[in-house]
Amino acid sequence: MESVTTKIEGSGGLSLAAEVVGDDSAMPVLLAHGGGQTRRAWKRVTGDLATAGYHAIAIDMRGHGDSDWAASGAYDIRDFASDLVAIASGMECKPALVGASLGGLAGIIAEGYLAPDTFASLTLVDIAPRMEPGGVMRVVGFMAQHVDTGFSSPEEAAGIIASYMPHRRKRGAGEGLRRYLRKKDDGRYYWHWDPAFIRNIMTTKRSDPAHQDRQFDALSDAASRLSLPVHLIRGGSSDLVSEEAVAHLCDLVPHTEYSDIANATHMVVGDANDAFSAAILDFLTRHHPPQGVPS
Repeated sequence: MESVTTKIEGSGGLSLAAEVVGDDSAMPVLLAHGGGQTRRAWKRVTGDLATAGYHAIAIDMRGHGDSDWAASGAYDIRDFASDLVAIASGMECKPALVGASLGGLAGIIAEGYLAPDTFASLTLVDIAPRMEPGGVMRVVGFMAQHVDTGFSSPEEAAGIIASYMPHRRKRGAGEGLRRYLRKKDDGRYYWHWDPAFIRNIMTTKRSDPAHQDRQFDALSDAASRLSLPVHLIRGGSSDLVSEEAVAHLCDLVPHTEYSDIANATHMVVGDANDAFSAAILDFLTRHHPPQGVPS
């Protein structure tokens, strides 16, 4: 099914790139990727959603992909959450939100704190209010590793990714990878996202060691306020969301539905796309039957 690339207005008039697939009169499903990703992370998923009768909208989060960078360096979780609220407020009906990692955290803050009753449901992809610090730092460390120096070639970037995800077959430096890189005037290749995004995280970690604990508490408080249908999809081999983190979320939100994707890591969608699509469609079709499908 053909997709359409468009622009959507986020918070403060920021222009966000989006890939739209499916009948625009169908139930909307808004997909928000994780840090360092782009809307293309959902490419197969959006096709599966559209085929099932949904209107899929996958966005590039602020500072990522083809979306605007925040001139003021506004990359707090609340800033990303504000974008999601702004997008949803422009839709004719409440969308189901699917958020991976950063996108899921933004969804918790958006629905639980900034603007309750904005979304029809919330699917969290390998993310929860309580995260394993080691897993968090592995992700942050990877993103920060070449933020200033970049890469001499796409092939070098492919090698770094292979080291970060040794469980996957090594990818070449094809068109898919090149979309995540930007060649600058110095001839080197840099990640597509605004370096201020990761620099802010690293600066805060060094200057305010207690910040992560406060953030966990704020996320837990916001999650405890969620009354909409909630679905957690966890990678069975995730080093970021532990079984204890799952139990913590279920204590906060007793109506949480839980899917565990065997052999998938934190990068659930890329590791096990078919299993992920099956899990999300099972949840969505029960809570938001597509047009023509009886409830």
